[in-house]
Amino acid sequence: MRVLVTGAQGFIGKNLITHLNENNDFTIVPFTRNDSTDSLPNLIEQVDTVIHLAGENRPNDIAEFDIVNSGLTKILCEEIRKSGKKITLILASSIQSNLENPYGQSKRKAELAAEQLAADTNCPVYIYRLPGVFGKWCKPNYNSVVATFCHNIANDLPIQINDESTNISLVYIDDVVADFIEVINKPEKGSLWRNIEPEYSITLGQLAEQIKAFRNSRTNLVIEHVGTGLVRALYSTYVSYLDTNKFSYELPRHSDERGQFVEMLKTKDSGQFSYFTVNPGATRGGHYHHSKTEKFLVMKGSARFSFRNIVTQETYEEFTEGDKPQVVETVPGWTHDITNVGEGEMFVMIWANEIYNPESPDTIFCRV
Repeated sequence: MRVLVTGAQGFIGKNLITHLNENNDFTIVPFTRNDSTDSLPNLIEQVDTVIHLAGENRPNDIAEFDIVNSGLTKILCEEIRKSGKKITLILASSIQSNLENPYGQSKRKAELAAEQLAADTNCPVYIYRLPGVFGKWCKPNYNSVVATFCHNIANDLPIQINDESTNISLVYIDDVVADFIEVINKPEKGSLWRNIEPEYSITLGQLAEQIKAFRNSRTNLVIEHVGTGLVRALYSTYVSYLDTNKFSYELPRHSDERGQFVEMLKTKDSGQFSYFTVNPGATRGGHYHHSKTEKFLVMKGSARFSFRNIVTQETYEEFTEGDKPQVVETVPGWTHDITNVGEGEMFVMIWANEIYNPESPDTIFCRV
């Protein structure tokens, strides 16, 4: 399938083309602001789908709204009509198309041209009134508050908020691209209006605080809920604005005669991850917990885990090696320790189900 993408060098265009190029079923025909509209008749003849992303939102002259937003759309529609082919048209419009301003009016004219194409030809036409789209490669300090906040906060630059209570609607670039590809693969005749799901809602104040929390996680080590939903998408966007000199960051290290201990990552409700080393013959631990649990994974070396039930006095030992992936779990009410019984330094990964709280550590020292 051959796909013409206008605005190919823009934020959405770059992401879309990257995804399409991952599938050998698509051949991309790019159209940028450097290309002449005179080339469109020939390009239209070559393609099966047109994804119209090109647009103007901050021109020096407001006349450019009509030239680009509605004018280019009308040219595309006319060339598709002339071709006589059932070419799919995807139009990226804006939620501002229902506003009485030059930008919104130009977008509404583009929608009307697309609707007329579908009525005249029965070509598959999809119109998206997009809210704020965010994600990697979006230009900061331009027309995306998410891009601006992420870029500035990631690079220790100030941000400005006039009204923290202002609510904004957002969709994530990967969801936009996924929906575009879905309709490319299964076009339906006539004009259809599409919405990107999920659509997120957040205030400017909440957005700023969330992105600042991402930055602060490098020092307090507490990661946000970055696995799903808006926070996941915002975090992926935030880190995409890190300068290369911030791709890495140091962690605090605690050393003594037994070895080293390093906390790596803390979660708000699922504990924390750390690692430690143990010198040959040295022992760590010698304590029990009432509620806290831990999982130990020996990454390198030979370990002896020793346990004693503090009530029944029952004892137990477990031996594990670095070349045998095996989790050893501590159990509340059993005092425990770990000894390096090998000849070299031992490396151990540890997960605890709660963040260590020095004011309530739930760690009672007791020899095994």
